[in-house]
Amino acid sequence: MVEGGNISKPDKTEFNECWKTTWKTPYIVRLALSAGIGGLLFGYDTGVISGALLYIREDFGQVDRKTWLQELIVSMAVAGAIGGAAIGGWISDKFGRKKSILLADVLFAAGALVMAFAPAPWMIILGRVFVGLGVGMASMTSPLYISEASPARIRGALVSTNGLLITGGQFLSYLINLAFTKTRWTWRWMLGIAAVPAFVQFILMLSLPESPRWLFRQNKIEEARSILEKIFPANEADDEMNALKLSVEAEKADGHAIGDNLIQKLKGALSNIVVRRGLYAGITVQVAQQFSGINTVMYYSPTIVQFAGFASNQTALALSLITSGLNAIGSIISMALVDRYGRRRLMLVSMAGIVLCLVSLSVIFLEAASHAPKISQFDTNFAPNGTCPSYISAPKPSPWNCMSCLKAGCGFCSNAVNQYSAGTCMEMTTEQRDSCRGQHRTWYKDGCPSEFGFLAVVFLGLYILSYSPGMGTVPWIVNSEIYPLRYRGIGGGLAAVSNWISNLIVSLTFLSLTEALGSAGTFFLFAGFCIVGFSFIYRLVPETKGLQIEEVEKMLETGYKPKLFRDNTQFG
Repeated sequence: MVEGGNISKPDKTEFNECWKTTWKTPYIVRLALSAGIGGLLFGYDTGVISGALLYIREDFGQVDRKTWLQELIVSMAVAGAIGGAAIGGWISDKFGRKKSILLADVLFAAGALVMAFAPAPWMIILGRVFVGLGVGMASMTSPLYISEASPARIRGALVSTNGLLITGGQFLSYLINLAFTKTRWTWRWMLGIAAVPAFVQFILMLSLPESPRWLFRQNKIEEARSILEKIFPANEADDEMNALKLSVEAEKADGHAIGDNLIQKLKGALSNIVVRRGLYAGITVQVAQQFSGINTVMYYSPTIVQFAGFASNQTALALSLITSGLNAIGSIISMALVDRYGRRRLMLVSMAGIVLCLVSLSVIFLEAASHAPKISQFDTNFAPNGTCPSYISAPKPSPWNCMSCLKAGCGFCSNAVNQYSAGTCMEMTTEQRDSCRGQHRTWYKDGCPSEFGFLAVVFLGLYILSYSPGMGTVPWIVNSEIYPLRYRGIGGGLAAVSNWISNLIVSLTFLSLTEALGSAGTFFLFAGFCIVGFSFIYRLVPETKGLQIEEVEKMLETGYKPKLFRDNTQFG
């Protein structure tokens, strides 16, 4: 997982029970998978823009020239998701979970179609905002709907399907990107095809009921009972109805105790030392997750691969598919490790691995830059007026290499015989690019030919394997356990908003940072963020593995301290 939504932690027994129950009652599977398509859409949107951006840049010259425009196209979906998550909770409470999911589908499909037919970059940005609104609403509502319409004994296993579908959606997006690289309207197909699963979910949801819990809260008792009778055997439906009644009454009592409106709830949460300490931990892990740089990899991985010297769009997309597949594998590894080794230990080990990989990537990019091919001063295959103007006007052009050429805003045409030998620095125009390719030479504009490129892809993969089992999934698990029950909604909401805002900051600045600091400097910067994140996690985040809610509350009330800080003043 990279963002949005809660992940429940099912165990092996729960999965076995889930298999038995769903085998007897297929209706539950239909319900969970239909709602879980929201997770698929969430994951698809995270991954699809990374490949589509390569071809958007080819179609719109201003996008290729302006880094801030590329960042805006990527990050506006995140900005929309912040708004969608903010209003999604209110809409689902006011109008129901089902209607909220249906609205998310409409927004997502509309955004996908706007992007597919966009005549200009501003229309793509508008479509991204619509898609982001849908993603934000789905990330809040889909897990909630599945949770409230599932038997308690298999709830975690069913909700976890939403998390798996998010990862699956990311992997699917890379496959779709790769499939459409040879078609006429590449990026339009990549972005527009997302309307199909949104339409499918809309049709399926029309035939599904509202959440029985929401109906009960609206005093639609008989309607809630009829739905429970479809989910549970006849002898269990009455018991579930009674349990639902007690749960809703307790929830309403808690609501009156801590306040009915958002401001009262927020004041109540922040004035409670246990909640405040829980927020220190919950927000720390969410911000650390995003500043580890994960969404720079998910949103820009083909671009990063091109930074490493793989100029072909198809090659960059194929290699990026590996990172997405490793992310899915890492999520499965997490399910096996998190209850055995604990949340805190897994995050600290994960952060240490991330730092090592980011530092290694920085060193690789530094070496690649210092060993970049030189510029040939006597290439007669091209007209002199096609040479890079900055190179011609340079007082000492002899030290120039491929990286110098790219930093000057020009393109590098590789050597025809050996791509690692001296090439030509040319003006960044479509005519010069086509002239270079016409001689069966490779045109580079984002990275240089490098013998270190393969190593960069290897460490990118190791970075994903370090991130996914720990910092990928555990922050959401911690946030589902760290708050007292009556403050869980407000606490989880604040932490989720911190995650989205951090995501927006990182995705909105990554390409500008690479221009200002270079690829090596940018990865060094993220490694520094991770070292800070490691220290905060070590200081503020307790271990919650195997603890009851009451035990977590008691630990936070006392004040958690790691061994190195046991003699210091407690924080509050």
